[in-house]
Amino acid sequence: MSLSAGGKAKHRRSGCVVHPLPLSFNGIQDRDMTFLRVLFRWLDNNTEKVIILITYISMAGIIFVEVIRRFLFNQQVPWSTTVPVLLFLWVTWFGASYNIKKRTHLALTEIRSRLSYRMQFFCFVLDAVLWITFAIIVIYYTYQQTWLAYDNFAIVGGTDNVMEWWFYLATPLAWGLIVIRVLQNLMQDIARYRNKEPFVLQASLLD
Repeated sequence: MSLSAGGKAKHRRSGCVVHPLPLSFNGIQDRDMTFLRVLFRWLDNNTEKVIILITYISMAGIIFVEVIRRFLFNQQVPWSTTVPVLLFLWVTWFGASYNIKKRTHLALTEIRSRLSYRMQFFCFVLDAVLWITFAIIVIYYTYQQTWLAYDNFAIVGGTDNVMEWWFYLATPLAWGLIVIRVLQNLMQDIARYRNKEPFVLQASLLD
């Protein structure tokens, strides 16, 4: 960046000198922004899948091992019947978020496919309103339940120091993510409607 002679004199008179940013600083800033974009894209594509995979493997592993121990060695840890049930909360609600992201939730596709283009768009908007309304209710009450478990130091049955609120937190977190997925889908639907493009009425989890 260069300054004219008049510009330099003006900055000298005002008591400040303008120095251009070093190229190395700009390069670091660009790399940071690229890293953040890649990170956010990865989180957008994989958040639900990673959480579901970890919790499902943990839940199935506990059940598998404890069934074998029970029948072969007549032994069983006390928390083997409580922790898998609570882990199922994470599988269920983040699975719901993933299905909304992929548009594979129950949507009465056969009926919608027979509606006009404008009515299909109206149904998508109505979907978003209902999802967000229900999410607000769920988040409000499950947050209270989670806070109550945290405030009372509720411990998972059969354990000494595993807190219940760790598992209850799955519901408000997942429903917050559901709101994000609903808004993402709504923005896509609005863009398709403006461009007169066909809507995605029936998707696949493998897409």
